[in-house]
Amino acid sequence: MLPIDEKITAIIHQFNLNNYAFSKRIGVTGTTIDSIVNGRPQKDGSRKKTKPGYDVLLAIIETFDINPDYLFGKSEVMLASEIKSIPTYSGMPQVISTTLEGEENVVFVSTKAKAGYLNGYGDVDFIESLPSFKMPQLTNGTFRCFEVQGNSMVQTFFDGDFVFGKYLEAISDIKDNEVYIVVSKNDGVVLKRVINHSEHQQKLILKSDNKDGNFPDYSISSEDVMEIWQVVMYASKQIPKPVNVYDKLHELECKIMNLEHKIQ
Repeated sequence: MLPIDEKITAIIHQFNLNNYAFSKRIGVTGTTIDSIVNGRPQKDGSRKKTKPGYDVLLAIIETFDINPDYLFGKSEVMLASEIKSIPTYSGMPQVISTTLEGEENVVFVSTKAKAGYLNGYGDVDFIESLPSFKMPQLTNGTFRCFEVQGNSMVQTFFDGDFVFGKYLEAISDIKDNEVYIVVSKNDGVVLKRVINHSEHQQKLILKSDNKDGNFPDYSISSEDVMEIWQVVMYASKQIPKPVNVYDKLHELECKIMNLEHKIQ
């Protein structure tokens, strides 16, 4: 990290000024700036640099539109105008679908539609192009249905299943180890269990239920999250097969029925 005097020197060079011209721009003497960047001569021949006061720093920030975090060692971005604006998480989805009566529909996002969802989730025409339907069981919130793709959540969800997500009002509402559909800038639409480290570390840990070694945990920045849907219901094409205990119980029941029939 550069010391404060070198950062002020870098600002002077950024605007193609010398120490005197820079001092006039911020309303201090040339000696003040020279003592900060070059230091005051000492009796032993060395130079002792003066630390800039609050008034000097404030004048630099306001005159040249400097990012305060740059001067105080928290950022490498010098100019405030170059700081990228970071969209904050919205407590409501940008676009919803409603019935003629004004009730919200459940919008269905298929595997094919996922490719365009990241760019189209806030586009009215895109959302309107997706199938939508009413689910009486889903009330008091905004819900969206996503088709499961891949095997990362096998043991819980399978490729081709449908998960119904309720829009989460705040990232801080994420409960550890619950399942969510996370829409983020870099990863698109993913279905994962989530560990919430957003408050202190500004990140989320995404976990897969498939533990075959091909789906390691990973983290994403909270700033990259565009939407979060908490899974509240699902529909599956997988019809569970009876377990061995059930088979044996069924076989025993059949034998008992045969015995009863013979006795009668």
